[in-house]
This record gives sequence, C-alpha cells and structure tokens, in this order.
Amino acid sequence: MLYRLKVLLLKSKWLNIRWQNYRRRKGDKIGNYNMLPEFIKKYAPGKSFVDVGCMWGVNGEYAFIAEEAGATRVQGIDVFGPTPEFLEKKKERNSNVEFLLGDALSPTTIRKAGECDVVFCAGVLYHLPSPYELLIALRRMCKETLILRSSTIPERKGLKNMAVFWPMLDEKERSFWSLKKLGLLHQEGISNAFSFDAGYGNWFWGLTPSCLKSLLQLAGFEVVEMWGEAFAQTVICRAVASPFLKELPNEEEAAAEAIAISKAGIARPA
Repeated sequence: MLYRLKVLLLKSKWLNIRWQNYRRRKGDKIGNYNMLPEFIKKYAPGKSFVDVGCMWGVNGEYAFIAEEAGATRVQGIDVFGPTPEFLEKKKERNSNVEFLLGDALSPTTIRKAGECDVVFCAGVLYHLPSPYELLIALRRMCKETLILRSSTIPERKGLKNMAVFWPMLDEKERSFWSLKKLGLLHQEGISNAFSFDAGYGNWFWGLTPSCLKSLLQLAGFEVVEMWGEAFAQTVICRAVASPFLKELPNEEEAAAEAIAISKAGIARPA
C-alpha cells in the first residue's frame, strides 16, 4: 500500500519536483533527458562511437552530436530504417555517420558494428522482453564506456532488484504505471493492451535502479555514475569484465559432461 502511494505521488509534477530537490540536497545526482548531449560531448571526442537504437523518435540526432564532438567514427544501429529526417541531416551536414539496419541482439549486427570505444543506448532497454540480452550485446560492442538511459520504476524499501513485467497486466494494473501526468502521453503496452503487432514498441519491463545496476554488473560493466529521476536513470558505465553467459556445449563436450555426471553419481535435484 505504501509503495503504491509512493508511485502515485511521484507521478504528480509538483511532488516530483519536490522529490528531486530533496534528493539533490541529500547529495544524489539528479539527471534529466536533456543531459544526454553533455555526456556524449564528454566521452565521444577522439573515440569511436555507436548509438544503439538511433532512429526512433530522434532521427540519428545523438550520432550527429557525437560526430560534431569529434568522434573518430560514428555508427547508428536500429531495427527501423533511416528516416527522411536522418537522410536530410546527413546530406546537409556532409556527415560520415554510418547507419546499420539490424537487431542489436543479432551476432551479425554485433560483428558489423565491431568494438567501439563508446556505446550509447537511450530509451531501448525497457522495450525488450529480455533486457539482459541487450546488455550483453552492448558489452560485446563496448571497449570503454557505456552511456545508457532507461525508463525505471521507483525503489521499494526493503526489496532490492525488484522489477515489473508489464505485458498481460489488466487495464487497472497497467493504468497504475501510466506516466501521462508527467507528460508521457502514450506508452505502448501500458496506455493500451500489449500488442503483438507493435513488437519492440511495447513497454516490457519496469526495472528499479538497483535491478538495473545489478544487470549491468552481471553483463560486465562497472557503474561509474547514476543520474536518477523518479522514473528514469542515466548511467555511465565502464567495461570491466566478460558478461555472464552460459553457452550450450557442442556434442563432444555434452557427451563428456554426461559421462562425468554419471560417474560422479550426481542426481537431478527434485
């Protein structure tokens, strides 16, 4: 009950601002969407840069910002083709930004992009049914720095790493997570029922900041900075380790493993 009240109160613009001011006085880093160009300008100069999810709603704008900031090579990846706005800007700027059409989860797309010094990904993570798989893909592309922005949900006291899966919730439960009062007029799969036709356009996951941080660490990133908002996080990460990834053995490895298990007399857990 208290958590539901907390979420409802934070959806009020006035109380949301009061919350931000309170957290700022406590020393927390409070972020906002408009800070993204600052982070790009800080980390992109002299580095290779890739924007994963570069097209939807932004028409490659962050890729162009990275190029203007002095990135040595700039790529953009999206499952949506290049928009007329993107192509027009590219022509006007005589830009060398490269666009790759493909799913970032695909090994083919990852190979085409190669390893980049800076990986940027904003507004994508919560649109995937398997967010950890995206973080693994980002880690495989990332040599140094990840700039990630994602919608999140507020923390629940005493319950770290909480998450909410939105598809298939009824209308009453979906409406609880609507951010219409904060100016987000439509959230596919929350404002309306989950649509199979909408694909990645649906909102799949509401992750708490603690859950997001743990997923990033599991994927091989060290969280350097978290700039928080009531319903979003902007995170700066450093690539530090290989992601946790269990791959299936080949036939020979599987046979050897089966023999070892049999000899050891290991029983399947109940």
